[in-house]
Amino acid sequence: MPVTRRLVAALLFLALALPMHAQAQTASTKVSFILVNDIYQMSAQAAADGRPRGGFARLATVVKAERAKGGHVVFAHAGDTLSPSLMSGLDRGEHIISLTNMIPPDIFVPGNHEFDFGKATFLRRMGEARFPLFAANLRDRDGASLPGFKDRAILTFDGVRIGLTGATYEDTARASSPEDLVFAPAVATVRSQAETLRREGADFVVAVVHTDRREDYELFASRAVDAILTGHDHDLFINFDERTVMVESSYDAHYVAIVDVTIDVTTRDDGRRETRWWPQFRIVDTATVEPDPEVAAAVAGFEAELNRELDVALGTTAVELDSRRAAVRMGEAAIGNLIADAMRITSHADAAIMNGGGIRAGRVYPAGSPITRRDILTELTFGNRVVTVEISGRDLKRAIENGLTRLPQGSGGFPQVSGITVEADITRPPGSRITAMTVGGAPLMEDKTYLVATNDFIARGGDGYVTLRDAPRILPDSDSPLLANAVMSHVRSAGTVRTPVEGRIQIR
Repeated sequence: MPVTRRLVAALLFLALALPMHAQAQTASTKVSFILVNDIYQMSAQAAADGRPRGGFARLATVVKAERAKGGHVVFAHAGDTLSPSLMSGLDRGEHIISLTNMIPPDIFVPGNHEFDFGKATFLRRMGEARFPLFAANLRDRDGASLPGFKDRAILTFDGVRIGLTGATYEDTARASSPEDLVFAPAVATVRSQAETLRREGADFVVAVVHTDRREDYELFASRAVDAILTGHDHDLFINFDERTVMVESSYDAHYVAIVDVTIDVTTRDDGRRETRWWPQFRIVDTATVEPDPEVAAAVAGFEAELNRELDVALGTTAVELDSRRAAVRMGEAAIGNLIADAMRITSHADAAIMNGGGIRAGRVYPAGSPITRRDILTELTFGNRVVTVEISGRDLKRAIENGLTRLPQGSGGFPQVSGITVEADITRPPGSRITAMTVGGAPLMEDKTYLVATNDFIARGGDGYVTLRDAPRILPDSDSPLLANAVMSHVRSAGTVRTPVEGRIQIR
């Protein structure tokens, strides 16, 4: 070949070869993230518009429909489900795991209510789960990961690597009953896990967390992750500032949030991967979907079992009982007196304290109403135990002062009491509001030791009752009787509930 023709051929080869060598490679995918959080009720509930929403059967319809489309789906559960509910008061969340196993999430992060029945029940239920468990900030007392739990994972779709991590509620020791399990700070843990996932090659990082809104925003501002799928606050919530997505999906599956994310990853010739992505948001109102027949049948079976156990009248009430929030969280309530009396009498204690926030049904029982097991379990959904402690009069007074701290605003820590009378002036500073107090009809003696019945939540210092936290127990918490059983026994023994609001706590 003449020199000129050889030169032209070489130049043509270079012209074709160089662009091919420099050309970047691109991977693209679309992933639909389905989020549910804080789902306690197995059945749909009628909303203010009269339409039934939520429950596992309607959630199943949404999840199955998304999966049936054939695309890439990540179903995330951001926790709070084993408790509180009516049936969970009987089976400690066993039915919840059975129903969740029928529509298994791709990532499940426990919330604080997963620990309401204690460590052993939590581990048992998690062992029954047939879906991936994540909680990077949860460890046993020796610092080891819990059986079956992961810190993080990477899923690959069409060449795009999706990093997943999860963190549970860091304040669970105050809010629930995890015993000696250890909870590291959630935001710091997620940031560390996200850094590790990036080093391991993740192109897009998702954190599924059970955290309050303050922690959500702290994580959002950190830019450590691309998407935050959160639970705990019960909000239907979407925030996107073109850099980070944050979503919460209401509660009880009334609504289901779905985030469709299109992700493009370009790999440069030096090996660097550059990610571009954009979300679209869909909110499914579950009032608009039909319940999944398979899951609905399972729910019906559990409901039939529940009905057989609960609809037996234990006694009647001669006085009106009001468990609405304003009644039990702001002042003495007859139903609070009933529960506190049951605790004190069952425990043969000098006094009893029940936090108003532990009384949950929010209803009125007119005088003459029957009281059933169902009523009691609906009011006392947390499966608490009656813990009896020895405490000085000084610390008992401090405990009651704690319960009055937020007045005139209502609070879950407001004390419903038995064997105690209190006079308080809420114009005085918190911590010094009690002007007079008796125990067993006699003036409180600060140096005397009293036997006080309470529930295991506030005995651990919950709702700010720190003076009870280190008080000696008569029995270990795990061996103490169930609160609901104590109240059932008390109502059955009394036959008729007659205790009204009678001036146990007088506020001016």
